[in-house]
Amino acid sequence: MEPARATTVLSVRTAKGVAIGGDGQVTIGDTVVKETAQKIRVLYGGKVWAGFAGAAADAFALMERFEEKLKEHSGNVPRAATELAKLWRTDRVLRRLESLLAVVDKKNSLIISGSGDVIEPDDGIIGIGSGGTYARAAARALVKHTKMGPAEIVQSSLEIAAGICIYTNTHITVEEVK
Repeated sequence: MEPARATTVLSVRTAKGVAIGGDGQVTIGDTVVKETAQKIRVLYGGKVWAGFAGAAADAFALMERFEEKLKEHSGNVPRAATELAKLWRTDRVLRRLESLLAVVDKKNSLIISGSGDVIEPDDGIIGIGSGGTYARAAARALVKHTKMGPAEIVQSSLEIAAGICIYTNTHITVEEVK
């Protein structure tokens, strides 16, 4: 069986706030097998939001580990992300997982990868997954040229990505960080 492909997750942080969203498409090979997947999860009692790109089972395993790290470090997102990245890179089972996490809270926007990277974008915009670069480009333009809020930018940018990327659809979920 071919690996499941898909996912576009986008987060936008501006002076008005933070939002994160994702599309709902799951694709195996050249076939759409699900249109309404939920790729954004609320963690740590509603204080942290995470989106995933990559193999779903891998992403769920990583999100569980990330939530454990959040609990160990009292909700400190950068510390939990760093500890997860270290574990992900060194653990024999975890290092085989293929996924990316986009993690946001009130203060932080981070990308966590299996190669041990914890990246905070300079512009507050994260785009991961098949359509991530398209969504990120659209978000950058909307941040620069409109007065839209983060949730509107995420929604519009994901819609733009869905018009370009065959692995992205318009069944979009957007969460605002409160």
